[in-house]
Amino acid sequence: MLKISVVEGRTQRRLVLEGRLIAPWVAELRTEWKRVRSELDGRELVIDMENVIAMSQEAENTLLEMMDEGARFRCNGVLTKHVLQQLMRRRKKNPLQPGTGDQKGSK
Repeated sequence: MLKISVVEGRTQRRLVLEGRLIAPWVAELRTEWKRVRSELDGRELVIDMENVIAMSQEAENTLLEMMDEGARFRCNGVLTKHVLQQLMRRRKKNPLQPGTGDQKGSK
C-alpha cells in the first residue's frame, strides 16, 4: 500500500510518499504528480521519500521522469538514497529530456 500526501508551502509543494512504491500504486503516483505539477504556481516540487520501504523498476522509471521534469527529492533511508543515486547516474549517462524527439544514437 502507498499513501500520498500533499503538503503546501509558500515556496514549495511536497508530495509525501509512505509505504510500497509498486504497481498498482505507481500509476496513482503518476496521476497525483501530474495534478500537483500543473498547480505549482512557481513553487518547486519536492518528493519526500523518507517513508518508502520498497520500490519496483516501474517506480524507478517514474522517479527518473520526475527528475527530468525538475522535481527535487528528499530521502533518509539506505534504500531510497541508493536508488536515487543510481537514478542520478542513469540520468547523467543518458541526459535526453522527455519530449525532445531525440533518440539515442540518432543525429
